[in-house]
Amino acid sequence: MTAGGDVNQLISIQPNDLKFIIELDKQNFCDLQVTNNTEHHVAFKVKTTSPKKYFVRPNTGIVLPHDSCVIRVTLQPRREYPHDMQCKDKFLLQSTIVPRNTNMDDLPADTFNKDGTKEIQECKLKVIYETNSDDGGFKSFTSQSPDSTRALQHLKDERDAAVRQTVQLQQELDFLKRQRKRSNGSSFSFVFASLVGLIGITVGFLLNLSLASPSTA
Repeated sequence: MTAGGDVNQLISIQPNDLKFIIELDKQNFCDLQVTNNTEHHVAFKVKTTSPKKYFVRPNTGIVLPHDSCVIRVTLQPRREYPHDMQCKDKFLLQSTIVPRNTNMDDLPADTFNKDGTKEIQECKLKVIYETNSDDGGFKSFTSQSPDSTRALQHLKDERDAAVRQTVQLQQELDFLKRQRKRSNGSSFSFVFASLVGLIGITVGFLLNLSLASPSTA
């Protein structure tokens, strides 16, 4: 079963896919609206093939008849772009009818087990990565293509250029620091030498003055 609004489904989900705008070192989220299409109370549970990469709240819940709720799926920050901007992660949303007035604390641990005693419906969701396009919109990558390869290479080139610029600026800063130290050191040596010379002249003048003075009997 796929996301949508089929009347035979216990719940419908919008949007049909999870889309995330990929930005390095930033969280990104996608909201799913889950709607109960029945006269019954319906419990749901969200599963993913990559639980360490995503934060899902709520990951379980109960939706009242003809009511809806929002599930927020947050993609944790990434330090590098995915290969070819492809994502093989999948999400599965299970749903089943539960007794009236059931709350979350009353849900048995085996509520979503497929034991043949109850109907468990499942809805699969794909994950789609997007990047900001040059025209201010978004570019999606759902399958390998020349466009995705070029976009990935463009992102890598921009990153490498930024790294090179950072290294160059650091080198220039270090050079300026060394020049400043040398300048300060030369100035200090000149001042110190001048001071020593002045003291030497003063001491010599005093010695000459004392030697030239007549002694008293």
